[in-house]
Amino acid sequence: MNRRKFLGSAVMAGAALPFTGCSRLMDWKGGSMSIDNIRLLDEAELIVDAGATLGEGPIWDEANRVLYWLDIQSSELHEFDPATGEDRFWNLGQQIGTVVPCQSGGVMLALHEGFAHFDTDVEKLTLISNPEAHMPTTRFNDGKCDPAGRFWAGTLSMENEGNIASLYMMAGDRSVRRMLGDITCSNGINWSPDNKTMYYIDTPTHKVDAFDYDIETGNISNRRPVIEVPVEIGYPDGMTIDTEGMLWIAPWGAGKVIRCNPKTGEYLAAVPCRALQTTACAFGGPDLRDLYITTAAVEAGMPRGENAGGLFRARPGSQGHPMPPFAG
Repeated sequence: MNRRKFLGSAVMAGAALPFTGCSRLMDWKGGSMSIDNIRLLDEAELIVDAGATLGEGPIWDEANRVLYWLDIQSSELHEFDPATGEDRFWNLGQQIGTVVPCQSGGVMLALHEGFAHFDTDVEKLTLISNPEAHMPTTRFNDGKCDPAGRFWAGTLSMENEGNIASLYMMAGDRSVRRMLGDITCSNGINWSPDNKTMYYIDTPTHKVDAFDYDIETGNISNRRPVIEVPVEIGYPDGMTIDTEGMLWIAPWGAGKVIRCNPKTGEYLAAVPCRALQTTACAFGGPDLRDLYITTAAVEAGMPRGENAGGLFRARPGSQGHPMPPFAG
């Protein structure tokens, strides 16, 4: 286990740089919907200068009042404690796609080698199931627990092969079901406040899809697009949802997190960030009004922003939900 202290609470000034080769977010008009006048909120502050190669997967652990997040490429699981400012992390020896708190203690993970449990107290990793053991060119990526505490996580192709990945659901008894196929890069997933709709991103489609969701069985149906995220903005990556049912999407390459209305497809507001490759976001903090944002430093020579790979925090005025832990 390693430790790092956070940077304090000085708010950065100025706006993030635009994604190279693309128009600024403020200049894009998609179809009949214009976002020229999207409201820019206060810029996110850098709180951990981690320099993460691929920072991802932030999730607030309501029981322990800490934020878990990942550096996928470095195989690191991080735990940030806002009360002390300490960021401790573990290297688990393989890439980590996503993390969720576990009701029985520790955390559940989706690793390169499948679903696993990690006991943060004794630092013990236990592998559970790998539904894609027969597919050496895929790995697990983003995921979360649904309102019933089932752990959903999807895969992606590490060789950019189209439609070979899947979305899986692990129940509290640790049985695993394949819920969707023909995916290329499984990413953000969330559920509506009324527990009736699941939102989901397969990044290359450049959209957020909605499904009817049955909380009793976990079954999903009636897939339809609700938000378009064109290449001029970036590539839709991770997302979270607030108490009003609005989605917060972190598009790769945008240098911003965008608040969207899934009922209308409208873009409502954006939080600028001094890192171009925004990857994911999550509400946390004592009042669930802190928006944590992960970013990526990626490879040297690529445009990335001055604080690339850092963990950021904003106070956008919205409030999140407590994220359900894994029910097992």
